[in-house]
Amino acid sequence: MDLLRGDSQANSTAEAVARRSYGKLVAFVATRTRDVAAAEDALSEAFVSALADWPVNGCPSNPEGWLLTVARRKVIDAARRSSSAEVTTEELQLLAEGSVTAAVDAAIPDRRLALMFACAHPAIDSAIRAPLILQVVLGLDAKAIASAFLTSPAAMGKRLVRAKDKIRQAGIPFRVPEREELPGRLDAVLDAIYAAFTEGWTGPGGTDAARRDLTEEAFFLARLVAGLLPEEPEALGLLALMLHAEARRRARRDPTGEYVPLAEQDQALWDAEMIFEAEALLRRASALGSPGRYQLEAALQSAHVYRCQTGQANWAEVVQLYDALFTFTESPVVAINRALAIAEMHGAGPALEVMPEVAADARLAEYQPYWAARAELLTKSGANVEARHAYEIAIGLERDPAVRRFLLRRQSALPA
Repeated sequence: MDLLRGDSQANSTAEAVARRSYGKLVAFVATRTRDVAAAEDALSEAFVSALADWPVNGCPSNPEGWLLTVARRKVIDAARRSSSAEVTTEELQLLAEGSVTAAVDAAIPDRRLALMFACAHPAIDSAIRAPLILQVVLGLDAKAIASAFLTSPAAMGKRLVRAKDKIRQAGIPFRVPEREELPGRLDAVLDAIYAAFTEGWTGPGGTDAARRDLTEEAFFLARLVAGLLPEEPEALGLLALMLHAEARRRARRDPTGEYVPLAEQDQALWDAEMIFEAEALLRRASALGSPGRYQLEAALQSAHVYRCQTGQANWAEVVQLYDALFTFTESPVVAINRALAIAEMHGAGPALEVMPEVAADARLAEYQPYWAARAELLTKSGANVEARHAYEIAIGLERDPAVRRFLLRRQSALPA
């Protein structure tokens, strides 16, 4: 019985550490060897060792330090066994020097930002930089990342492996770049932070600990970048966007846990302080005179909040913002939301005319918001048979049970 309790405590402690400190531990080990894959493998083995040791000897007072010590030892052992000698004697010494103190020193230096910028190095294919950051720094698996970037898990997995090899082979340094180096690398860092936030935010009830931790991690990194680069408008815009979205989290579910769309939310549940901070950040970013994607997305959130709070329709402004955003992204997601805004101004017919088609972008075939939006527009146009079919696809693709029930209710309301 005691051993079973030990197993339970060891598992819960290891799970909590993985959620809270995975990226921090990988970053600390990887910055010593510049071998991200080896750092990930060593940390994975350290967790396996922990699940064998902790139920017997008890969980350490500093589990992160314990894991870091074991992970370093695993890297050193693997390097010594390797005939290629890719890890230098100097790097082995750096790893070995801290292996004893890590177990008792709770203040493990945070190297995550340096690791993020290494993953965003120009030597790495630009399309894989943000996904690489998501896996290495935040611990997301290839399947979750592939879903966020509208591609297959198998293809994403292969590209991630190649990118990690590139970091090692090219000897990419793990450091925050100088200001003149930022323009080519900051976008990937911001994209990864936002993708992590979005993945975490899909658990709006706040009951999923892993998703909640992911959201908190994304906020920590966004504030870190904005603090490091206070004159970078896109860093400020991203933080403003995240604050606007997070401010409405509590209102996205009713007391029974059912999904509530924006127009029907109880504004008393919105976090006024977050909205105030988001607006201040957006004004600061705008004053810097260099508009970008995240500033425009934050401005769209601000426009939606203004409309809900004042009752004044501002759809023309919203469409203009989507037009500007599309010039930056050319994203089908932006095109979908633009079509919904056009429907508010001119009706479902014109909106369906500008709605992107699966034939033009195959990624939309498995993108739930596309089918939900299409179903809504078809319903408004009276095309009930096609709307029912679009709802069926959206319901099948939706992972959130509450949103799935919301779509089912919409589908059920269609005339027979």
